[in-house]
Amino acid sequence: MELATTLKSQTVHNRVREVGINPNYWYPVVWADQLKVGEVMPVVIWQQAIVVYRDANGQVYALEDACPHKGVALHKGKVQGNHLACPYHGWEFDGSGECVSIPYLPPGQKLPCARALSYPIQEKYNLIWIFPGDAALSEQSKLPDIPEFDQPDWLMVPIPTHFKAHFSICNENTMDVFHGYLHQELQGWFDPVLINLQATETSVCADYRVSYKGTLPKLLGWSDRANKVTTRTISIRYCYPHYHSSLEGLSSLYLMRLPVSPTETRSFSFFFVKIRLPKWILQPIEKLLANFILRLFQKFVAQDSEIIESEQQSYLANPHRRYIEINPAIIALQRVLILQYEQSLQKFNE
Repeated sequence: MELATTLKSQTVHNRVREVGINPNYWYPVVWADQLKVGEVMPVVIWQQAIVVYRDANGQVYALEDACPHKGVALHKGKVQGNHLACPYHGWEFDGSGECVSIPYLPPGQKLPCARALSYPIQEKYNLIWIFPGDAALSEQSKLPDIPEFDQPDWLMVPIPTHFKAHFSICNENTMDVFHGYLHQELQGWFDPVLINLQATETSVCADYRVSYKGTLPKLLGWSDRANKVTTRTISIRYCYPHYHSSLEGLSSLYLMRLPVSPTETRSFSFFFVKIRLPKWILQPIEKLLANFILRLFQKFVAQDSEIIESEQQSYLANPHRRYIEINPAIIALQRVLILQYEQSLQKFNE
């Protein structure tokens, strides 16, 4: 549905600061190369404590991080072959969560009916993804499509972020191109104009016309001269619960959200850019350039983080304070977040 792009005063839906997630989507929890064979790692998806482990064959599994015997955190245990052993009594669980061994029982004795909750899990794009909702729906839900991944003509920069704020505040920051004012000292964009806005029950698509200039845009091939003002369109696509934004085919950013709690959000992002240099020149400096871009992004993120966390603290201090928004893309985003949460509650109660 196409929406008006007029900037006019609207009341912010404060309820969006209290909503939970719709769990029937895939969420990233850790970079895959950080979980080695035989290692165990605790993760959290919206207050659900989960343990992820990689068995001796390199396969990953996800179980509730609580032993069904005594409730001890299974991430304190260890991998034994293809099983995860609880640190307390050594009960072993397979990838489905079923108890398959108790070391102090005699061979052949029937094991108790003890099972840890298991979660659908998969690896893609050097990320480990978990489906925390109804496992029967996991095959119907798709991971974000990242066609630039492993393409040699794109320089890829992985970017992890961590905010002490509700995911709705973080999502609004990503949708809000008008906050370029915050980044002006970092050669941020200016004169943004919302030129197109569309929304569905699961998505918000916004196009903004922005201007920029400086050394960085020239280095990235976004402009011909550093002192020249260039105007282009940045397209932001929010498909619950993740983002993709692009700058006219010159760059592409995929931002995958991990809501941890009502006051904590993590993100796993990939920034892709086409560098207009011959491959023989680019290849020796590729890592240096990627590190330079990462450090620059970290400066932008640090500025965003301070503002995002300030917004969270103000809300916690007074949840009933009324706020005014003039960007219709933010209002559309809030509607999607609230609707997705309400739909998840409805499914749960069916």
